[in-house]
Formats: sequence, structure tokens, C-alpha cells
Amino acid sequence: MNKQYNIIYADPPWSFNSKNTGGSMKSGAAAKYDTMTLEQMKALDVPAICAPDCVLVMWYVSSQPQEALDLVKAWGFTIKNMNAFIWQKLTTNLMPHFGMGYWTRAGAECALIAVRGKPKAANRAIRQVRAEMLGQHSEKPSIYRDEIVNLCGDVPRLEMFARTAAAGWDVWGNEIESSLDINQVKTA
Repeated sequence: MNKQYNIIYADPPWSFNSKNTGGSMKSGAAAKYDTMTLEQMKALDVPAICAPDCVLVMWYVSSQPQEALDLVKAWGFTIKNMNAFIWQKLTTNLMPHFGMGYWTRAGAECALIAVRGKPKAANRAIRQVRAEMLGQHSEKPSIYRDEIVNLCGDVPRLEMFARTAAAGWDVWGNEIESSLDINQVKTA
């Protein structure tokens, strides 16, 4: 039996149905790392590693909000805040990032909060919006790990789809030596 966690922090490798439109054709997520379909992510046995009271903090793609909600439900969580964390992306010159987008040009990413059971916030002074510099493709600022611990307390925590290890966090992903195994649910 795997350890159970009170915090699951996830940055899923969302796949896109759209085609890359121009440039070098090397800018999409699939050109940078392995992506997963929604069905593949839903098949991960995340409920098996959740403590009875568990908080999910999950980054999602703004063009796929329904897929994010579907994944939350498949993993057994109930959405509490669709925009719990909003990362305003800054360039290395500290200017607002002017990214890609479907309807509007993206300059921010959002993470939702969902729960299983009845976890309690340890600190209600955590700010929703932060302006932080961009890192590598899809890399989230490390400050969010600290903010999640401030929000939820120093409890057992796992970063899913991790690329680097952070002190106090167990990790799971295909770009790092994982702390545990998350089995896929057997389908008929």
C-alpha cells in the first residue's frame, strides 16, 4: 500500500487536439515533454494515495476547463475554487508575458483547488494572484509549493508530474525518480 497524502499538487501534461500554427513547429507541449490524454490521466489511481481529508491543487489549461473538471471528478475530488492560484507570467525584463491563446493572448495560468473529505485551511491569508517570472516551458514558480504548504499545513504531500524534487515533497513523474507508484486503474 502506498503512503497517503493530504496534499496532491499536480501539473498534468495536457494534450491538445489543435494543430500548432506556424513558427518552428517545436513550441507545443508535445514537442517539449510527453503528454497524456484525458482518459490516460483519469485512469491513474489517484484515490488510492489520498488521505481521507485531501486537497488537490491542479494547474489546468484555460482552453480546457471542462477537461479539468472531468479529471477532478474522476480522481474523486469536489471543486472548491477554479482560480485558486493565478500566476501572472513575467518576462526576464519583468514585463507581462504575451503568450499564445485561442480567444485572448495568454499571460497567466490558473490552478484550481478541489477537496476530498473535509480538509481545513491552515492559513487564510494566502493571495490568489502572484506575478512571477517565466522559467522553462511549463515550469511553475517554486513559490507555489511554499504557498500550498502555508495554506494546508505541513502535512504529507505529493507533487504529481514533477520534474524536480523539492524539500518536504514526495514526487511522481516520468522525468524524475518517483517516490511511489501510481497504478493505472484496470479497465474492462
